[in-house]
Order: sequence, then C-alpha cells, then structure tokens
Amino acid sequence: MGLIDIEMFATLDMVGQSPGGPDEDPVGFPFGGWQAPLLDEVAGAQIGAAYEGTDALLLGRRTYDIFAAYWPHQKGGEDNEIATLFNSVPKYVASRGKPDLSWAGSTQLGPDLAGAVREIRDRHQHVKVVGSLNLVQTLLREKLFDRLDLWVHPIVLGVGKKVFEGGAVPTNVTLLEPPTASPKGTVYLRYGLSEGTPRTGDMSAPDRGLGRDD
Repeated sequence: MGLIDIEMFATLDMVGQSPGGPDEDPVGFPFGGWQAPLLDEVAGAQIGAAYEGTDALLLGRRTYDIFAAYWPHQKGGEDNEIATLFNSVPKYVASRGKPDLSWAGSTQLGPDLAGAVREIRDRHQHVKVVGSLNLVQTLLREKLFDRLDLWVHPIVLGVGKKVFEGGAVPTNVTLLEPPTASPKGTVYLRYGLSEGTPRTGDMSAPDRGLGRDD
C-alpha cells in the first residue's frame, strides 16, 4: 500500500486559498499570491525535496486546471525539475464536471471518491496531493491520508478558505521530523497520521503540581 501525502501551504491563521498568484481564485479573495513574497532559497529547496519519490499527483479540479495550463510549458526552464516530474507522472483529477484531460497522463476519478483514492493508493508508492482544498476536506474527513506536509507562513489574512475548513474530524497525528524554519519565517511541519482520536485530561490534577507553590 502506498502513501497519500498532502502538501499544503497555509498562513498562520490556516488560510490555504490561492497562495501562488492572484489569478488562482480571484473572485472575492483579495490576497491571491500571498506566498510569493515569503519564498526564499531555503523554503524553495525544502519544497523541492518534499516531492522526491512522488509517482502520482492527486488534484482537485481547480488546482488541476492551473497546473495543466502552466507545467507543460516549463520544460527546460527554471523549474525544469518539478516540471519534468509533474509532466511525467499520472495525474488523477477529482471533479464532478468535465475537465479538459489533455495534459498527458491525466485521468478523472469516478463518483466514489473514497474508493478511487484507495485504489490509487494501492497502485502507487507515493501519491502527492497539492493545494486542492475541497478535495483535502474529503481526505481529512475519511482519514484518507498518511502524511501532511504543512508549510506555515508568518502572515495572518483573516479571510479565505481554510486548510481545515469543514472536513476535519478528531484525528491524531505525529510529528515525523523536527520542524524547519526558513529565513523569512516559514515553518515546515511534517506530520503522519496516527491511530485513535485525541484524548483529554485535567491540567489541574494534583499529580501535575500546576499552580502549587509548596
């Protein structure tokens, strides 16, 4: 069984909408492209390394359309390494509509999204989910992910679609490696899905000794 890896860029208040540019999702969102001023060499190298081993992409319709319009034209350019990867691996598209699948290797998933994702996981070793906030809500709800790579940027927007917009259910995750911070303040967190649901406790319990001065 392969790995479903969610790659998510977020602000400090967990907005994940339109990080790459103002045209990604321009209707009603004034901060498209908020990630660009915060990129630096350290973050760029980390992002590149995060795609190592990827052998398939799982994308929502909007993200797929953006990628399909951009990456096939980046061969030999500054982003040639990622372009080569994205253009060569299978692309799976979660959409209820009729996306243009002319990008080589693209396949639309059927109406049973959870079942289709499980089949993809059995077929590949490392499936990367990029952006695709609506799709991510389904994956979170169904716990259909194995790893969450979360890039937290040092800004607060106050508006926009959130990473955990409505799909999150009580879930345990484990930090898989020490956090990494870039010079401009972006923090990279890699979590793995863990068993069970969050526990609760009592911080005022006597054995904790909190609030005592004796």
